[in-house]
Amino acid sequence: MKVHASAIIACTRSTRAGSRGTLCGLMTHDRRVERDRGRGGERQQAQETASGDRGIACHKAAQPIIATSAAAVPMNSTNEAVPETIAAERCTAVYGVPTMFIAEMDHPNFAEFDLSSLRTGIMAGSPCPIEVMRKAVERMHLSEIVIGYGMTETSPVSFISATDDPLERRVSTVGRAMPYVEAKVVDAEGRIVPRGTPGELLTRGYLVMLGYWDDEEKTREAIDPARWMKTGDLATIDEEGYCNIVGRIKDMVIRGGENVYPREIEEFLYRHPKIQDVQVIGVPDRHYGEELCAWVRLRDGENATAEEIREFCRGQIAHYKIPRYVRFVDGFPMTVAPDGCVARRIEIVHTIENVEVDIPAAPVRRRFARDAAQQRR
Repeated sequence: MKVHASAIIACTRSTRAGSRGTLCGLMTHDRRVERDRGRGGERQQAQETASGDRGIACHKAAQPIIATSAAAVPMNSTNEAVPETIAAERCTAVYGVPTMFIAEMDHPNFAEFDLSSLRTGIMAGSPCPIEVMRKAVERMHLSEIVIGYGMTETSPVSFISATDDPLERRVSTVGRAMPYVEAKVVDAEGRIVPRGTPGELLTRGYLVMLGYWDDEEKTREAIDPARWMKTGDLATIDEEGYCNIVGRIKDMVIRGGENVYPREIEEFLYRHPKIQDVQVIGVPDRHYGEELCAWVRLRDGENATAEEIREFCRGQIAHYKIPRYVRFVDGFPMTVAPDGCVARRIEIVHTIENVEVDIPAAPVRRRFARDAAQQRR
């Protein structure tokens, strides 16, 4: 069999039922298996299901066998079943996305479970809030937890921190590029930017998919002729090679000429003692072009007002970064894959439809609504 032959088709996350399939080559799969060697002795607790990128069934099934480890998979992934399984099986490692960790640590019975056997794990799949990482280290005994970054199209991890990295590095960056992986950060014209300067992150190497299944046009849009994968993420890479994901290019908000990155505001709001989870988006505005709206999910039993949230921000972050609109919700619209990824464009249209925002022209409103409607189909 040729090393570039297709070995796996993995589905990308999407708010639509028809998400795209990514063709992963045999070499890609073999490298994934090989890099899991040497992880022997772990008792791994997997929170994810068999769909999505890290849930590629054949790799998940082979991983503990190759690494001479054991895998504990709960019959259901409720917020209580996961810590219950960890305690019963004395797991040493746990994998999951941030929303899973948030929900589990906020469960009213969380303190009843003995999680002292835990030592390491991976938090990945969507941006990992710094405060959530710190709480996982403290409350779940995950002294060696790391962050992984990537996408289904890169099989999926291209950056990861190391267990012996300083804690500050592990909670505030996504680590360094994986072995045999190239990475660069470029500006809008495709030129490499200086270290520490934001730009689009591109990756290249064995891990890049062969292409989208039966979709050559989308493949050409995502992968350039030199086989660089365009991630669509804004990032910086420092002098030591550590990468920080600033946000998604399409999520950047331009308010009165100022570029605002929602993730920066989210990271700040996670410090509020009443906030369990938060998403910040941009909505159209007559005067500034776009304004900020924070979707806030409070901890159980807590109450807050929009003014209280804004007051928490005043004097702490720039005035133009304070959300003009604050909406309290019980949850967020998610992508099809059951791994906790928030569909921001649907948030936008829900905000426009249900909050009194200062919308400019009708065509702008229709454009935002159309974008979100396409995601819902």
